[in-house]
Amino acid sequence: MTYILHRQIHGELPVAVGGRGVELFDTNGKAYIDASGGAAVSCLGHNHPDVVEAMKRQAEKLAYAHTSFFTSEPAEALAERLVKAAPKGISHTYFVSGGSEAVEAALKMARQYFVEMGEPQRRHIIARRQSYHGNTLGALSAGGNEWRRDQFRPLLIETHHIDPCYAYRHQRPDENAEAYGLRAAQQLEDKILELGPDTVIAFVAEPVVGATAGAVPPVSGYFKRIREICDRYGVLLILDEVMCGMGRTGTLFACEQDGIAPDLVAIAKGLGGGYQPIGAVLLARRIYDAFANGSGFFQHGHTYMGHPMACAAALAVQEVIERDDLLANVREMGAHLRARLQARFGNHPHVGDIRGRGLFMGLELVADRGTKEPFDPALKLHAKVKKEAMARGLMVYPMGGTIDGRRGNHVLLAPPFIVDKPTVDTIVERLGDAIDAAIG
Repeated sequence: MTYILHRQIHGELPVAVGGRGVELFDTNGKAYIDASGGAAVSCLGHNHPDVVEAMKRQAEKLAYAHTSFFTSEPAEALAERLVKAAPKGISHTYFVSGGSEAVEAALKMARQYFVEMGEPQRRHIIARRQSYHGNTLGALSAGGNEWRRDQFRPLLIETHHIDPCYAYRHQRPDENAEAYGLRAAQQLEDKILELGPDTVIAFVAEPVVGATAGAVPPVSGYFKRIREICDRYGVLLILDEVMCGMGRTGTLFACEQDGIAPDLVAIAKGLGGGYQPIGAVLLARRIYDAFANGSGFFQHGHTYMGHPMACAAALAVQEVIERDDLLANVREMGAHLRARLQARFGNHPHVGDIRGRGLFMGLELVADRGTKEPFDPALKLHAKVKKEAMARGLMVYPMGGTIDGRRGNHVLLAPPFIVDKPTVDTIVERLGDAIDAAIG
């Protein structure tokens, strides 16, 4: 008997009772390697002593103070750390409780910016198909996953979508990666011109697409061209790094590897590593100045924004990542993970693509490797892969609807930054067995 409305009403979940390092444990004593960090959250693994101690210290001092009355030491320290490490132009931080809230806040910041600047006619948001930006109504509106949007469509604000940068599915045989990237980016300019350049607020994108498509990275040059287009028409660039940011791809911010800086960037998940619910929006100086020199406030807020306990936990997580040089380990173990995946699945008849950056990797599963034909959605292959992996003591993040929200399957891997080579080898071995068993 449960009194919780679980994600799957008719499913049966094991009960997690403990965790240590890269593993979680259930009530039967079974251990599971957390090869997906839950949902790319647990970047330091579980029960890290330094983070636990920081939370204890903060709990003994101050658990909560509403931000309309006070700021707090951990919030100020975390904001300073994030801004100093952020891409060029970022000057301030706005704390929330998770990724959906961060994207929601970023959309409202973008709109208010243009109101403050005397351009209230700007109202359009452009994003990409097969993106995921969160489940609050504004974030869901920006997202481009049709399965998630469908039943809530009457409640969503009007948004516009272009194709993702998804080379495996959209690059033509007669074009190289650079040419494909320019063609994909051109869709943004075309859409801006269609809507009217002075009516567009922002373009929203994940630097590396996460849950909906399985760690799809952009081709080289794509985001530089996107940045140029946004600058040409005065459109704000909002990057959603909720899943791919905070070191997951090998640099603290994923966009560093694309050589660009956003106007607004949403972060969460790896920010606090799952030790407390926390997210943030980092904003450029010009956006802050528009608020400061205009109305003097951002018309938004949540009860738990800037929560001292959450900020203390996130600050400890970020300090450990820097102290232990874990981004170097992300890059090293990411290369090892890619090599092991290539060795195990490079010639697999039902793995069409192996992709990603750092410790953020995806496998796209196909019925026919030659034609890239996906499996019949009725098979629910992703659910079978998850079940077989769990049976083998492995947590991975499989999803369906990879191609268009209905067709396609992928498996996402996002192990903790502390992972080592033997554990990576075990992850790939168990995943191979799980995929083979699920396909039958």
